[in-house]
Amino acid sequence: MEINQEIKRATVLIDNREPEQVEEEKGRKYLRRIFISGTISLILILIIVYTLPLTVLTVKALLEYATIVALVIFLFVLLFRYFAILTLAYLYINQYTYTAPPGGYSPFVSILVPVYNEEKVVTESIKSLLELNYPNYEIIIINDGSTDKTKQVAETLVGYQKGKYSDVKVTLLSKPNGGKAKALNAGIRLSKAELVLCMDGDSQLSPDSVKLAVRHFSNREIGAVAGNVKVLNRGKLFTDLQALEYIEGLNMARSAQSFVRLVNIIPGPIGFFRKKAIEEAGFYSSDTFAEDADLTLKILANGWKIYYEPNSISFTEAPAKLQQLLKQRYRWTRGIIQSIRKHKKLLINPSINFGDTFILWTMAYEALIWPAMNIMANVFFIIAALAFGFSTLIFFWWAGLALLDLVTALYCIAAEKEEFRLVGYSIIYRMFFILIIDICKAMSTVEEFLGIRMTWGKLERVGTAKA
Repeated sequence: MEINQEIKRATVLIDNREPEQVEEEKGRKYLRRIFISGTISLILILIIVYTLPLTVLTVKALLEYATIVALVIFLFVLLFRYFAILTLAYLYINQYTYTAPPGGYSPFVSILVPVYNEEKVVTESIKSLLELNYPNYEIIIINDGSTDKTKQVAETLVGYQKGKYSDVKVTLLSKPNGGKAKALNAGIRLSKAELVLCMDGDSQLSPDSVKLAVRHFSNREIGAVAGNVKVLNRGKLFTDLQALEYIEGLNMARSAQSFVRLVNIIPGPIGFFRKKAIEEAGFYSSDTFAEDADLTLKILANGWKIYYEPNSISFTEAPAKLQQLLKQRYRWTRGIIQSIRKHKKLLINPSINFGDTFILWTMAYEALIWPAMNIMANVFFIIAALAFGFSTLIFFWWAGLALLDLVTALYCIAAEKEEFRLVGYSIIYRMFFILIIDICKAMSTVEEFLGIRMTWGKLERVGTAKA
C-alpha cells in the first residue's frame, strides 16, 4: 500500500512541474523574439535615418533603382532554380552510376498501347516492341474508337509475333472512344501482370528500355518508374528545339526529382507502374487533361516512391509546326493546373504527405509563377532599356542568360550522350523558344481560371520514322 502511494505521489509531482517548465520555456522564447525583432528594427531605423538625407527622391531615380532591384531578384531566383536542379541532377547521376540496382529481376510485364487514329505509326511502334531485350512480356493494343484504319492495321498484328527471345502475344482490345485514361484503364484491368508499361501509340522504345526500368521494382517501395522521352523526328527548327527542351528542361528536372524519389510526372510515352499502385490510386482519371500528372500525384500521396531511369528511352514524334506545338503545350498547362487544383488539400496541408506537398508547390511554381516572371522580366527590362538607356545592361543580361543555357545544355547533352549539334540551339532557346512557351502557358492559365471550355485535341502524325 505504501509503495502504491509513493508511485501515485511521484506521478502527481511530475505532472505539476511540466506546465511550469513549459511556461518558462515559452516566456524565454517570447523574450528572445522581442529582443531579436527589436534589435533588427533599431538597425533598420538607424539605416533609414542615416541614408534618408542623402537620398535624392526623383521618379527617374526611383524607377532606375527599382529596375536594378528587380533585375537582381529575378537573377537570384533564376540562378537558385538552375543550380538547385543541376546539383540534385548531378547527385542523382553520380548515385545512378555507382549504385546500380541488382539485375536478374524479370517479372511478367504487360505493355499497354492506347491508339486513336494512329494508322500511320502503330505498326512501327509494335515492331519496336518486338525488338525488346526482355524475355517475359505481352503487348495489349487498345483501340479507343478510331475513325481511320487504325483498327484494321492493328488486327494484322494480333497473335503471337516473333520477338527477340520468344514469341510475344499481341492482343487487340477495341472499345468506344472515351479518351486515353479510359483506354489505359481497360488495358490495366485486362492485364494479369504485376507490372504494366503505359505508352503512347506513336512511341518507339529502345531495346533495353524494359529491362533497365523493371530492375528498380525489386525495391518494394518503388511504385512507378518514369522513362526518358526523346524526340524522334529531328532536323527541323521546332523539333530540334524540343529535342533540347526534353533533354535540358524535362529530363534534367526528372533527374533532380529522382534523387529524392519524387518524380512529379510520369511521361505518357513511357511509364512503368506496379499494378497494385495504380489500383490503390483508383486508376487513371478523366477529369483532367493531364491524366499522367494526376495519377503520379495520387501514387505519391499513397506513400509510393517514383524513380527515373535515364536509359529507358522512348522516342516520340514531336509537333513540327508552331500551331501544333502551342496546341500541345496549351493542353499540358491546363491539365497540370487542373491536377494541382484537384489535389489542393495536399498543397495546403503538408501533414498528409510532405513529399506530395513539396512536389505540388514546385509544379505550381513552374506552371503559374515562373512563366509570369519570365514574361514580365523581359517586358520590364525592354521598357527600361528604351526609357532609361539601359540597352548595354540588357545586352549583358541576355548574354548572361544565353551563357547559362549554353553551359547547362553542354552538361545535359554530355550526361545523356546526345547530339552535340543541339548545343547551338541554346543561344536562341531562352530568348525565343522558352519565351513563346511561357506566353502560351500564361494564356492557358488565364483561360483555365476563367473556366473557358477546352477539348482534348489530336496532334497530326506524320509517321515517317521507322523503327
